[in-house]
Amino acid sequence: MNQNKAQPSDRFAYSAIGIVSIVVLAFLFWLIYFKEGAAVHAHWAAWLPALNSILNATTTCLLLFGYRAIKQGKRETHIALMICATMTSGLFLISYILYHHYQGDTKFLATGLIRPVYFGILISHIVLSLPLVPLVFMTLYHASIKQFDKHKKFAKLTFPIWLYVSVTGVLIYIFLKLFNTP
Repeated sequence: MNQNKAQPSDRFAYSAIGIVSIVVLAFLFWLIYFKEGAAVHAHWAAWLPALNSILNATTTCLLLFGYRAIKQGKRETHIALMICATMTSGLFLISYILYHHYQGDTKFLATGLIRPVYFGILISHIVLSLPLVPLVFMTLYHASIKQFDKHKKFAKLTFPIWLYVSVTGVLIYIFLKLFNTP
């Protein structure tokens, strides 16, 4: 059987991943750009950006340790670390949704050279986060059904994007904390 040709079960999984990814991305687009702020102000939501940064930093560490583990041939450790990275990314997404529901969008008010630097990082972060949703699902799918050749192919693309998005998520938080003044 040819490992590179998509089997019927793969096509079903790819379709499901595509549909879920489109729904998630459409929901986030609506949440950020069209949804009105919540009528009730939740004071605890002000802490969510810090939590998001911690979750992104944790994901970064888990990804790096998971990469090192697989390079050292520690498959079980790699699996555990990547499951944890997926969980911290999932928790980030929940926290991100809650923050945008209660607090709305955060405007970057700084001026000068820092402004284009911030927006360069933010735009690259957003653009790369779009394919990340289906890439993570595809990478996990192939690992879960023990198609390690396909898993490895997807992981080679997913890992650097996921790492970049996690690191820049922390940087965006730092920029907002340090420089977000008019």
